[in-house]
Amino acid sequence: MRELSRRRLGKLTIATGAAAAMGTAVAASAEAATWKVTGTAVPALAGFDNQLKAFMQARGVSGGQLAVTYKGRLVLARGYSTSAALTVEPTSLFRIASLSKSLTAAAILRLEQDGKLTLSAKVVDLLGITAPVDPRWSNITLWRLLQHLGGWDRAVSGDPNFKDAAIAQALGVPMELKHADVIKYMTAQKLDVAPGTKYAYSNFGYLLAGRVIEKVSGLSYEAYVQQKLLAPLKIKRMALGWSIAKHSGELSYESQYTGRTVLDMSGQTVAAPYGTFSMRTQDANGGWIASAPDLVRWAKMFDAPGAVLNSTSLGRVWAKPETGVEPGGAYYGLGWSVRPVTTGGTGRNTWHTGSLPGTSTLLVRTYHGMSWAVLFNRRDDPSGKPYGDIDAAMWTAANGVTTWPTHDLFPQYFA
Repeated sequence: MRELSRRRLGKLTIATGAAAAMGTAVAASAEAATWKVTGTAVPALAGFDNQLKAFMQARGVSGGQLAVTYKGRLVLARGYSTSAALTVEPTSLFRIASLSKSLTAAAILRLEQDGKLTLSAKVVDLLGITAPVDPRWSNITLWRLLQHLGGWDRAVSGDPNFKDAAIAQALGVPMELKHADVIKYMTAQKLDVAPGTKYAYSNFGYLLAGRVIEKVSGLSYEAYVQQKLLAPLKIKRMALGWSIAKHSGELSYESQYTGRTVLDMSGQTVAAPYGTFSMRTQDANGGWIASAPDLVRWAKMFDAPGAVLNSTSLGRVWAKPETGVEPGGAYYGLGWSVRPVTTGGTGRNTWHTGSLPGTSTLLVRTYHGMSWAVLFNRRDDPSGKPYGDIDAAMWTAANGVTTWPTHDLFPQYFA
């Protein structure tokens, strides 16, 4: 991210083939010309619409969504489509992938705030994990878990959240895996590094955090987040997504790739977004579905102490880790990437990206009072163009605004 991270046969057959090719070209041209937008148009923010249009049409993305806030007000909420067969509303639901991590970290903080645990607590004690193969598990605290310092490095040993077939074979259990299967497998493996010595992004760490939330709260992970975090903010649409079935209002997901299903042992080849990974085991690290307005509403919660997190908890979100601060000052806090800003003001830019087959997402909070959430229903296409470019596109749109609107659309979407 540029500003934040600085990341035939015969004549008849020939004629028929030519006609078919022409028909395909016409259809492709018509498809490229299709551009549908929903939500309230805001002329002062047309630059955001223009950036989404250029981005989506260049990549053939059929569904996108954007919400923008300024000084705590929702000033833009739009749905976009390049397909005549698809209408995306501002409230349509998308898988948000790793944007889910900010919810999980906040849930742990809320449990600490309510006196149910401490961030210095050891994960083995909280989950009752006994005799892991690697004794260094005893040094994995919640702090380290949430800041990706737990000791797992997917660049070394792979990501267990996407090793379903290998885990099933090793344990002699059927797919679809359960969280307990993944944990049992991982406690029988050596850690890649000593906990607290190296930053290495870990989906498995957040899978464990989800189980801590369930063990300590006595509720399901989803129920705890909805009741303690989302309900006070009047966010009612967010839920955990399903591997194949869709919630009401949820978009379809697209990918040029296919793969083996992890939902059973059939070995069937399926579309990449539908069965090549398990949404059930991704819950706490990447399983939520939401709309863009939901996400900027959630992001606003981090602006000031309130009904969900107090000032002490918010301070912990942005606290620097014991290691892993980049030369430019950026680091991973609790569920957010953080870059302190000193030039042109004080404060921080915070963000997270999300990526799964059929999903590419971005949530940004800026030091000068803006935020935006951008959601797409794919992350790959034949163009080969990178999806991370949406970050620079959004900064270009924001920097081009000369006068920010004074209206607030939040009441329209959160009654």
